Amino acid sequence: MEIFTIGFTQKGAKNFFGMLKDEKIKKLYDVRIHNASQLAGFAKKNDLEFFLKEICDADYFHFPELAPTKELFNEYKKGEIIWEGYSDKFLNLISQRNVERILKPEDYDESCLLCSEHEPHFCHRRLVAEYLNEKGFNLKIKHLY
Repeated sequence: MEIFTIGFTQKGAKNFFGMLKDEKIKKLYDVRIHNASQLAGFAKKNDLEFFLKEICDADYFHFPELAPTKELFNEYKKGEIIWEGYSDKFLNLISQRNVERILKPEDYDESCLLCSEHEPHFCHRRLVAEYLNEKGFNLKIKHLY
């Protein structure tokens, strides 16, 4: 099974939805804390849900359980902790939340984890996908950017 990840920043709608359509994504799992910000443009929850269905015939789901807490996110963004500290705290958080129980491994097939970061290197969506594999999900991870 293959799982994809994508960030919406630094992408226009044509590129963003084109990548999802090319990969035949059927489920988009939004792992952002805030999914309704005006700053999100086409990736704002209601707009995104509509565009996904119309353009990609894909379903939208919001899983804040797969997002950091507001406090942890702000700590990292303000530079109070570096990436290593952030990733350790985030992995501990999702472990405590037992996020591997939210969906079955097969539910991730033809799916994509969405966050805002352009690249996955310093984004929690990559950590989520890798964490699931550590829990035995055996997903092939492909980052779209």
